[in-house]
Amino acid sequence: MRRVASLLATALLVTGTTAIVQATDKPASSPAAAVSPLPAAPVPPPPAISAKSYVLIDALSHQVLAGQNETARVDPASLTKLMTSYAVFSALRDGKLRLDQEVPVSEHAWRAGGAVTDGSTSFLELNSKVKVDDLLQGMIVQSGNDATIALAEAIAGSESTFAALMNQYAERLGLKGSHWNNSSGVPDPDPVHYTTALDIAVLSAAIATDFPDYYHYFSQKSFTFNGHKQDNRNRLLLKDPTVDGLKTGHTQEAGYCLAASALRNGTRFVAVVMGTDSFAAREDATAALLGYGFNFFETRRLYSAGQVVGNTHVWKASDPADVVVHQDVAATLPRGLADGAKATLQLEKRLIAPLAASQVVGTLRVMQGDKLLAELPVYPAHDVSTGGFFRRLIDTIRLWFV
Repeated sequence: MRRVASLLATALLVTGTTAIVQATDKPASSPAAAVSPLPAAPVPPPPAISAKSYVLIDALSHQVLAGQNETARVDPASLTKLMTSYAVFSALRDGKLRLDQEVPVSEHAWRAGGAVTDGSTSFLELNSKVKVDDLLQGMIVQSGNDATIALAEAIAGSESTFAALMNQYAERLGLKGSHWNNSSGVPDPDPVHYTTALDIAVLSAAIATDFPDYYHYFSQKSFTFNGHKQDNRNRLLLKDPTVDGLKTGHTQEAGYCLAASALRNGTRFVAVVMGTDSFAAREDATAALLGYGFNFFETRRLYSAGQVVGNTHVWKASDPADVVVHQDVAATLPRGLADGAKATLQLEKRLIAPLAASQVVGTLRVMQGDKLLAELPVYPAHDVSTGGFFRRLIDTIRLWFV
């Protein structure tokens, strides 16, 4: 009993000091702002783009570097196939589909590929069986509606069910301005098939980041199937060796669209142009946006996914807990200013064990001066269990005074 009394007295004595320690707004591991040795180069306004909407983002930080009407709803045309690609790549990664798996070509897929309509085709034959690898090339390189629908049916049984899956992946990726009604982007009188330039850019970045093993399909310059050779319609692949994707789109309603990505010196930018009036216009506009990004901006990675960004006191736990980010943290700024980005950590003041590793325990904010560049949740590095009896007893008493 004397020991218990002594511990209780100690707990009451230290309540006024140690309770403050756990509000770790500035952990030791938070990066301090670096002073740029030279003033930043001037940054001109973005190039003039004649399009319904456009956007330029950094693939790592998702920061918008240039844009116009980037959150306005537009017809995605064949850029829809980017969302389809994400779902197909997910099925491959999860073992639900194999590249060498043969998929039957239904009448629905065959008709959509130009057998009845004038849609883009991979020249698939009705009731034939085609390997997933060939279907992917047909969908991405040739923009074949038949190959796209065959893949959708192989994964979900029907195209309508696959469209529901596309919307689930879109929600998971945070694509708030999109809704998909089919897998290929064929004109649809139902107005629930739409996207935004910004959503297409974020989706494109996610494909490059999440599926590096399959991203090479988007840089393939041509594909031959059933004796028919077709060239990739993204002609920037021939004009700029740093451009390695992604996809073109065109319908009368949507105009000429292009989502393109380029990788230079470890930095990837994504440009999306929606609703230009010609092949040449969409290519020139996209090239101008990518050039603008690489000439005037640079990206710095501050943290990698899973990296410890600080630590915090946890009530009723034996030891402090390390906290981590679950995704890469980066800042994209005008050249000469990127090293001045600063990350600050704000943690919950009453974190009580047990904590799950999936529980949000605070926020990491990336700032440049007074400008907020990014805001991400942070999590315990591991599950945090409760401490022993006396640890729990002492902290229970201390929490009365917090």
